[in-house]
Amino acid sequence: MTTTNDIRRGFLDYFEKNGHARVPSAPLVPHNDPTLMFVNAGMVPFKNVFTGLETRPYSQATSSQKCVRAGGKHNDLDNVGYTARHHTFFEMLGNFSFGDYFKDRAIELAWNLITKEWGLSPDRLTATVYHTDDEAFDLWKKIAGLPESRIVRIPTKDNFWAMGDDGPCGPCSEIFYDHGDHLPGGPPGSPDEDGDRFVEIWNLVFMQYEQAAGEIVSELPKKSIDTGMGLERVSAVLQGVHDNYETDTFKALIHASESLTSNKSADMAASHRIIADHLRASGFLVADGVLPANEGRGYVLRRIMRRAMRHAHLLGASEPLMHRLVPSLVSEMGAAYPELVRAQPLIEATLQQEEVRFRQTLATGLKLLDEATEGLGKGETLSGETAFKLYDTYGFPLDLTEQALIEKELRVDQDGFERAMAEQKAKARAAWKGSGSKASDDIWFDLAEEYGATEFTGYSGDEGEGVVLAIVKDGARVQSAEVGETVEVLLNQTPFYGESGGQIGDTGKLSTLKGLSGEVEDTSKPLGKLHVLRTKITRGELSVGESVHQIVDSMRRDRVRANHSATHLLHAALRHRLGTHVTQKGSLVAPDYFRFDFSHPKALTREEIDQVEADVNAQIRGNEAVTTRLMTPDDAIAAGAMALFGEKYGDEVRVLSMGRGADADYSVELCGGTHVRALGDIQLLKIISESAVSSGVRRIEALTGEAARRWLTDRDSKLREAAATLKAAPDEVPARIAALVEDRKRLERELADAKKALAMGGAAKSEGPAPEEVNGHKFLGQVVDGFDPKGLRAAVDEMKKRLGSGIGALVAVNEGRASVAVGVTDDLAGQVSAVDLLKAAVATLGGQGGGGRPDMAQGGGPDGSKAQAALDAVRDALEKVAA
Repeated sequence: MTTTNDIRRGFLDYFEKNGHARVPSAPLVPHNDPTLMFVNAGMVPFKNVFTGLETRPYSQATSSQKCVRAGGKHNDLDNVGYTARHHTFFEMLGNFSFGDYFKDRAIELAWNLITKEWGLSPDRLTATVYHTDDEAFDLWKKIAGLPESRIVRIPTKDNFWAMGDDGPCGPCSEIFYDHGDHLPGGPPGSPDEDGDRFVEIWNLVFMQYEQAAGEIVSELPKKSIDTGMGLERVSAVLQGVHDNYETDTFKALIHASESLTSNKSADMAASHRIIADHLRASGFLVADGVLPANEGRGYVLRRIMRRAMRHAHLLGASEPLMHRLVPSLVSEMGAAYPELVRAQPLIEATLQQEEVRFRQTLATGLKLLDEATEGLGKGETLSGETAFKLYDTYGFPLDLTEQALIEKELRVDQDGFERAMAEQKAKARAAWKGSGSKASDDIWFDLAEEYGATEFTGYSGDEGEGVVLAIVKDGARVQSAEVGETVEVLLNQTPFYGESGGQIGDTGKLSTLKGLSGEVEDTSKPLGKLHVLRTKITRGELSVGESVHQIVDSMRRDRVRANHSATHLLHAALRHRLGTHVTQKGSLVAPDYFRFDFSHPKALTREEIDQVEADVNAQIRGNEAVTTRLMTPDDAIAAGAMALFGEKYGDEVRVLSMGRGADADYSVELCGGTHVRALGDIQLLKIISESAVSSGVRRIEALTGEAARRWLTDRDSKLREAAATLKAAPDEVPARIAALVEDRKRLERELADAKKALAMGGAAKSEGPAPEEVNGHKFLGQVVDGFDPKGLRAAVDEMKKRLGSGIGALVAVNEGRASVAVGVTDDLAGQVSAVDLLKAAVATLGGQGGGGRPDMAQGGGPDGSKAQAALDAVRDALEKVAA
């Protein structure tokens, strides 16, 4: 039997042999179309090539493109498992011509492949053409030799394809395979065409027109070809079966499901088919970076996962099943899609974790649902309020309630559910308005209610497309923004990270096909769910509803990522070295540095800082990959994850694991920020300061990567400059500086002694001026520049000793200020007060007060220029003392 892998490979080999470039499948999350949730057709990755916005180094291509249809208008989810050909995940084989060959060559290539290479009987094939496309009709007769009875003209849009109201468009030609008259149904275009007998296996799109506002306006200067063949459908044909789920890949996955559940009942066949299909969708979505969430793409993935898990429950699986099927999926499809092999551990962990949580929700919800429906008869309706309570209080989604009720032949009041939802939103809004939040935030509350959370795509890339949902200027919504204006822009999805959790917001650029350019100056995160880009329009005009291309400043983000990951390693190192009492108390993660606040009762020693720094750098050199898991906050903390200070967590958190410890990951924390992929990307950590923030809280500031290297280089340069000044080798600088410091201390002591001697009038009693006679008392006064005020009392005491009986006064001038000390010998202390004499000097200097004892007083004033006048004031005050 020809396997599905053989068919895929044979298709690609055939077109490569015929001059086509073999192009690998693009990821399921489209990077060139923000209006699509997932890539849903083989041509999506080539859209910009067809419109001329992008050029490739080839004009012919072939691919097997991964596709998902499970959300939006292309949603086949509810049909999957119950029909022969509906899937959430499928592969689209295609060949493409970008202004190269056209209808004749496309028909020739298609016909030769299916009839000559694959050996399908021409008698079982029927072609359709758009009813006015005579050229295609004639080519089918000429090239394929089909009789006119099997070339069907179709007048509907089924055979006319358009990229949208504006852009390339053209007629289609579909190839149908007749599975035989034992099946009901007629050929395309007949009244019973919806039967199972005739199945479309290939669609050839002839892009030949340009349309505007839904009307054809001209022919394209370069006509192109886009074809799409469902691999699952053609595999069924080539393997001689009518049902896609009977092909080899699906049979292998269904067999694995039957074996693990020990349930091969024919009545449960649909459940195994659903599990097989949803396993493929879940595995590929996770491999392409989508993780379960409560909104956006993550919500669609969660619905797919939980639908399969619900059927695993119906099959009687007592333990989580889906993650145990991943090896079978990788075995079947890993050779063609190596991303499955690389992501296998993540896929298994995500499925297991999701199923454990879902089983808990399911058990609780089904029990409550049984109680709520106990008195209802067949055909009756469960109240919307009850369904909403199940959803809001117990996390039981409405779609699960609907599925469970179908089995009971009951309905749910969806209008009542929506009313209850609206009432809850109104209460939440009232509570928010009374919470003290800024009135200017009210507009973001409105936008969050209208559009929900922004889908953040920045974990997996720095570029992306987005649709402008709203533009806000000066707190009000506007429809457009012009050159020179700075506005806040809300998009449906963005790779720009909004400031939160200590990490600064991203910057970068916006552009549109109409010539707009905008500088994103900052990204904020109002209400914790909207990513809002503050943008200065530098060219053109930005309007609501436009698609924009977004480019994050990747070099800046790389520095932020390195600093953020370094805070996690630093946190872990501090706890390992100082103790588990250390917890984060705040942080700032910027592109040029980071700071980290933590609880600790005292300053770190130099040795402790060196140890912490060495520990972090050892982890960086280890270059372990950084892993991410989604968990509930309780499960994450139970698993040893550290919660970040001040962070608000929802029902689900990202858990970052980094490094390697003795018997576990070195660091495990809850964090929604962006991080390096491997610790070696941090390059280097250097702690540049450690200080106190408040009682019991310390702060470390540090650098990473190039900033750390520059800091060390700068310090080395300064060391070498110091060495050159000292005429010493760099290694000798500490010893030379120590010697210089000691010399300076010695000289300062000698200078102080000299000044003291000068203040006393000389080094010996016999030197210097003789004391004056003032009011019958000996008086010795001196003004000295640069004398240390701390030594004034001691110097005046020496004066008193020299006098034997008398009064000494010393005025020291330093940096414009003057200090005064006055001393009176003990025999005169009852007659003359040193305090009174001092007050006269202080007043002259512009000071106030001054104090001491009757035998010794000291004070000062700001006007050092009046030092001599202050000494004269002491002399005058002594003259006035009564004898």
